[in-house]
Amino acid sequence: MNNRKFLLWATVGIQVLCSGIFIANLAVSILGLRTTSIGWQLRETLEVSASVGLMLGAILGVRMILRAERSQQRAEEKLRGASDAFVTVVNQKFERWALSAAERDVAWFTIKGFSIKEIAQLRGSSEGTVKAQSNAIYRKVGVSGRAQLLSILVDDMLINNDKFDDREVNEF
Repeated sequence: MNNRKFLLWATVGIQVLCSGIFIANLAVSILGLRTTSIGWQLRETLEVSASVGLMLGAILGVRMILRAERSQQRAEEKLRGASDAFVTVVNQKFERWALSAAERDVAWFTIKGFSIKEIAQLRGSSEGTVKAQSNAIYRKVGVSGRAQLLSILVDDMLINNDKFDDREVNEF
């Protein structure tokens, strides 16, 4: 990671330096600040070097953008895989706990962090019905509330599930 940071800052530094050469040359010409003339060979060498530096900076910048995009795609793929695995684990738990279809809906909304009131609105039912379904879920699972329910699912996902090896768990 430090190599990438160094490369980024080196690229910015090269581009700033090279742009400075062109700006200084332009300012000297416009403002007539030069008291002694530099030779055309030195001027050409400076301008060619600055142009090459700017081009190199642009190439390195594009390369870094492409690398960042690939890294982001890999991260998104891993996240999708983890999300799919989480859904699979949760659905297996729901089956094992023998949750009804309505209880599964309420459990999913609970896991996603919705309040009793929000779940009732989303499902088109009363808050009392959602509370009763939540209590039935907690009773079947053997927990006292939302936090313990989520804790069981996360623990099973990360520690006890044989779908993940140590390498995959450590990547999270």
